[in-house]
Amino acid sequence: MIDILRSEWTKIRSVRSTMWTLAVTAGLMLGIGTLIASAARGSTEDAIPGAQTVMLSLTGIMFASLSIATLGVLVISSEYRTGGIRTSLMAVPRRMSLLTGKIVVFTVTSLVVCTLASAASLAVGVAITQPPSLDMAEAVRAVVGCGLYLTACGLFGLALGTLVRHTPGAIVSAIALMLVLPQIAGMLPGEVSRTVADHFTTNAGMQVAVSLVRNASLGPWSGFGVYLAWIAVTMIVGAVLLRRRDA
Repeated sequence: MIDILRSEWTKIRSVRSTMWTLAVTAGLMLGIGTLIASAARGSTEDAIPGAQTVMLSLTGIMFASLSIATLGVLVISSEYRTGGIRTSLMAVPRRMSLLTGKIVVFTVTSLVVCTLASAASLAVGVAITQPPSLDMAEAVRAVVGCGLYLTACGLFGLALGTLVRHTPGAIVSAIALMLVLPQIAGMLPGEVSRTVADHFTTNAGMQVAVSLVRNASLGPWSGFGVYLAWIAVTMIVGAVLLRRRDA
């Protein structure tokens, strides 16, 4: 397994698109957070509360989630596109070991980069808005939660890439499941529909990332658990198909 992890680490750091996508993810977090915090600071002379500062600073999470999900898709779909998956499967005949190696390497890489980007975005936002007080425990939770949420979005992309195999189709699926359908689900009328919307992919997962996003049925960690369940089911289906289908 160590050899597989070393091989996957070599792949992910040697591909130019990986570095560009990680840079875009960090740039979106920092850039959008800075712009929103600056706009909020310039629009009022009143002090901005610390909780609102956290929310404003991490506004870029929605766009960053699509960027990191795209990277998750590319981790495996790019090998199908180039035919490199055949070489990988010849080197590692145990397909589940290969997929596990990709998941572990991607998770560690994404978690480090996304957490650091979130911390930098919050630090810049605090420097701009200068809130009178800031709950450090809540700020740390939001930064860690943001890193976990973005990593989960990347794993969702990896699961969809494993399931669909084609890069455009997997990316479109990620956009639909992470951005479009959750918004549509949130507009459905009725109490049952509200419960469905609360438990739908990123509607649930976002709870752990932005402290002011709350609903009646899910808290931060329970919502993140629901999102992980979506990802796990998708990954399991993709893994089963990976074992059964030809490369």
